[in-house]
Amino acid sequence: MPRVSAAFFSVGVLAVLTGMLWGMHMGASHDMVTAPAHAHLNLLGWVTMGLYGTFYALAPNASRMMAWINWAVSTLSLIVMIPALTMFLSHGNDPQWVPYMSTGEGLAVLGMLIFAVSVFRELFRAR
Repeated sequence: MPRVSAAFFSVGVLAVLTGMLWGMHMGASHDMVTAPAHAHLNLLGWVTMGLYGTFYALAPNASRMMAWINWAVSTLSLIVMIPALTMFLSHGNDPQWVPYMSTGEGLAVLGMLIFAVSVFRELFRAR
């Protein structure tokens, strides 16, 4: 497995473990206010990072530099967006957190655009 794929899976595993523990805490406390942030962490952190890692493992001709940029941007998106969304929700939808959430969202979309370029380059590369 390429190291970049392992890096994607490493972030994904940390995200899903955090998400599982967070979900257990929400269930035990009966406080579901931050459930949307929990869901975003699981979807972007575990599912999306896992899919990225799988693609790069199965596409040995994909640009490794592009893959590492994809990993960095996508990881940064999680680091920015999930805490901001958590603070937004836990403080009664406080608008002061919107710029941080928007930054994280923008980074997530940028990560997906980088991934899309990698996918289409693989689709159309000469064989």
